[in-house]
Amino acid sequence: MSDVIISVEGLGKKYRIAHQGERQRYTALRDVIAQKAKGFFRKIGERRAKNGDAVHFPLSSLPSSRASSEDFWALKDVSFEVKQGDVVGIIGRNGAGKSTLLKVLSRITEPTEGRVHIKGRVASLLEVGTGFHPELTGRENVFLNGAILGMSRAEIRKKFDEIVAFAEVEQFLDTPVKRYSSGMYVRLAFAVAAHLEPEILIVDEVLAVGDAGFQKKCLGKMGEVAKGGRTVLFVSHNMQAVVSLCNRAILIEQGRILESGQPPSVIGIYLKQVNSSISSDREQAWDNPTTAPGNDKIRLRRIGLMVEAENPMQEIHLDTPIRIEFEYWNLMPDIKVIVNLCIYSIDGTEVFEDWTAEEANWRRRAFPRGLFRTVCQIPGNLLNEGTFRVRILFFDSQTTNHLYNIDEAVVFSVVDISDRSIDWFGKFMGNVRPKLHWTTELLTTDVRINE
Repeated sequence: MSDVIISVEGLGKKYRIAHQGERQRYTALRDVIAQKAKGFFRKIGERRAKNGDAVHFPLSSLPSSRASSEDFWALKDVSFEVKQGDVVGIIGRNGAGKSTLLKVLSRITEPTEGRVHIKGRVASLLEVGTGFHPELTGRENVFLNGAILGMSRAEIRKKFDEIVAFAEVEQFLDTPVKRYSSGMYVRLAFAVAAHLEPEILIVDEVLAVGDAGFQKKCLGKMGEVAKGGRTVLFVSHNMQAVVSLCNRAILIEQGRILESGQPPSVIGIYLKQVNSSISSDREQAWDNPTTAPGNDKIRLRRIGLMVEAENPMQEIHLDTPIRIEFEYWNLMPDIKVIVNLCIYSIDGTEVFEDWTAEEANWRRRAFPRGLFRTVCQIPGNLLNEGTFRVRILFFDSQTTNHLYNIDEAVVFSVVDISDRSIDWFGKFMGNVRPKLHWTTELLTTDVRINE
């Protein structure tokens, strides 16, 4: 009997992307009214023309709202097999198609072409609160989610205490989950998915919204699941986790599998790819809030990394101060928005994080609907040479609810061009390299030892 538990053959997923005409940047109430009026007058004009009456206004003068569209292949010609007990890390840049692949494997979305054959029950955790009903309590959602995963009530009861203990939500077990913070949501969702013993566990980068302790706990649990002979697929930007946890890695680029094999070699190819793609253009901008990255709470307008030097396009040296600027539309009134910024090394190690809780202008003040700019200053002589990525997380400080997360907002490299007057020219250890103040003084020349 074959031990292949997941078989993917020629998989492709196509989306149709609509583009608004040049005249209509976004849809407002006035645009809806104009379109209704245009349709009304067009019908009148067509009726008069049909009856031989004169038409006194040119229909072509009314603004056009025709939207062009194009086909976008999120996945194309993807084929691979996963054996029972394999732990597979799926890596790649944002937009490469990793999450789309997991959604197809989880049967959330249908493939456009190709086929997927899966043997066994699948538990998926692809976003915060997957499968939870906001009006139900934590206790009720455990039983609901377990039933969705195909578990009997007896199986759920057997694992219930372990699930609750792992999630650390005992105090709020009978509270509707709509009142949970994003951390509580994801803890309970992961606990259900991991403890109800599915044959296949699929986890997306959703674990990035948890704190370091929770992430470590989840990675440990996935290790236990794997040792029990079950299969794990997970998307991660944490290369250390992929190396330590996985026996195989798959690198996806532009919807296709670029490399598959042992994690160290695949990760090496990925890191070279990331380093070679870092260009002098350190800014991304989106003019249209309806198509910019985000959701119905937060939409991005611009993300930029600015170098505080005479030449803003120069390399970032060890002593170069930088600032990270991001502009965003807050779409919800009276929300106290907190922004968390976290710097990771390219292998996924967290270097440091900070947030806007002490920011002077909007500290503890509710944000109105509008466009905001937040700037974070990072001094020189802090980061070591190497490549780093920036994660930005927006959340509501009143409820601690997760608003929006962009995992790879900026990627940049720091280089060392210092002229060292020492005998060793290797890279200093660690991800930070502060320039500390040192003093040395001669206390005495009278040295008497063992006299």
